[in-house]
Amino acid sequence: MKKNIPYMALLAGGLALTAGCGKDFLDTKIDTNATPSTIITDRATLYTFGNAFYASLPYGFSAIDNNLFAAVSDEAQQTNPVNDVQVFNQGSLNAASNPDEASYKRLYEGIRAANFYLEYSTGWREFIARNRDTVADVTNYNRDKLFIHWYRGEAHIARAYYYAELIKRYGRVQFIETTYAQNPNAALPQKSYDEIVDWIVSEIDTYKDSLVSNWRVAGYADQDGRFSRGSALALKSRVLLYAASPLNNPTNDVSRWERAAAAARDLLAATELDYALHTGGYGSYFMGNNPLTSKETILAVRRPAGNSPEMLNYPISTPGGRSGVTPSHNLVAAYEYTGAPDPADPYKNRDPRLAASIVTNGSNWNGRMIDQSPGGADDMAKTNSSKTGYYLKKFLTDQLNLTQGGTAQHNWVLFRYAEVLLNYAEAMNEAYGPDQAPAGFPYSARAALQLVRDRASASLPVVVAASKNEFRVAVKHERRVELAFEDHRYWDLLRWKDAAGVLNQPLLGVTVGRNPDNTFSYTVTQVTPRVFRDPAMYRYPFSQAEVAAAKGAITQNTGY
Repeated sequence: MKKNIPYMALLAGGLALTAGCGKDFLDTKIDTNATPSTIITDRATLYTFGNAFYASLPYGFSAIDNNLFAAVSDEAQQTNPVNDVQVFNQGSLNAASNPDEASYKRLYEGIRAANFYLEYSTGWREFIARNRDTVADVTNYNRDKLFIHWYRGEAHIARAYYYAELIKRYGRVQFIETTYAQNPNAALPQKSYDEIVDWIVSEIDTYKDSLVSNWRVAGYADQDGRFSRGSALALKSRVLLYAASPLNNPTNDVSRWERAAAAARDLLAATELDYALHTGGYGSYFMGNNPLTSKETILAVRRPAGNSPEMLNYPISTPGGRSGVTPSHNLVAAYEYTGAPDPADPYKNRDPRLAASIVTNGSNWNGRMIDQSPGGADDMAKTNSSKTGYYLKKFLTDQLNLTQGGTAQHNWVLFRYAEVLLNYAEAMNEAYGPDQAPAGFPYSARAALQLVRDRASASLPVVVAASKNEFRVAVKHERRVELAFEDHRYWDLLRWKDAAGVLNQPLLGVTVGRNPDNTFSYTVTQVTPRVFRDPAMYRYPFSQAEVAAAKGAITQNTGY
């Protein structure tokens, strides 16, 4: 983090976010000749800088190896033998080699952009009045006042979000609240994980009511994708859940779980925000523009239509497909049966989220039946075919014609209602047990969990876990299948302190064969060993360059 680079140089270096859906949505293209003085003479620049701090939001479809982060965990295997994810898979993460190191700079750029906006929009009321006719153009004048007030609140929440992502990775980090006002040569000290959590919560509590409640409900659907009161509350829920978890709460302070439960409660009880589980089916929620219109979405990152997710993850035998991130049998085995198992078809009568998320052998995908048996169209012996016996389906548009340049929408959901229900269920169980709900709390842990399961299928078995420990297992299971491939699994394993046990287990797949009666056979096989170094890999290492540049202000994380 080069804190001595002027902010305008950062902007000139390319802070940009492509506009989506054919509109200038969150257009962060900056006039590289802009100076602080132009911000108080050009109203459009004030709006432009109000978009710039969104440029650092993550787009999970290109998290690592230009693909999903899932292959870092036990969810999937990267097919391409030359990949960055193997640094995680082989336990070789270190200060000189971290494929996610770019996130460090990206997140601090987002913080710096938010700081900049807060500093140089301080006189916004007078500024707007000088740039609008407050009588003849009173409608636009009032709109400017409303929007810039919201933008300043959004900058506070964006900054809190970026710090949340930093401490999730690194624990203690350097804390910066200014841009030009700071001494560029100062060796800024690290703040502890808990200090930054408290600051994040304070920012959210202070500024949540200065945000629009929900862009869709407020009648500004064209602005949806910016932070709102709903997404601020969702962020608070996630941050406090992580802070209460074993990695960050080694003494199991129950008050932390109570605080996390209350944070999730605040969103669930805010009925005016109008959030709800998607009613069109689990799989359909993730398709095309559905995340942008569904009541389940709290915040999504928009992008123009494209085909990279399909191109990278379609089966190799589909024209244009490259196999990409292939789901593991470790994950597939977690999907429950909704009826009697069928010895001839292990994927029959399963939690329907399996069929919505994963292409299994014998299922129909891209207009044909997937046949991975020897001699089949998807023979596992083919170069770059799936080594796990599965392909990704979630997020992908079926039968997209890649050879003819077909495209589809892919909007990355950062927060959704189902996650908050699961956050609530976990925190409530740890604070009060599976079935207790103090006054003012809308559900017990069990009731919240059941809402998510009922949306998936009314045929799923009833969760019978009676004790807090048993119910904890049920919550972990539900997060695994409900949030699969959404960049939660790896971080969940870390915060639960389960990574050393889970990520040192082999990555499993199935080998598909043919029986004499022409039915398929399946043999569970080890695809590759996995290594997780305990305790080092529970935190990211700071890069050697950052440690050197900090002149003693950064203490390297344990194990590196």
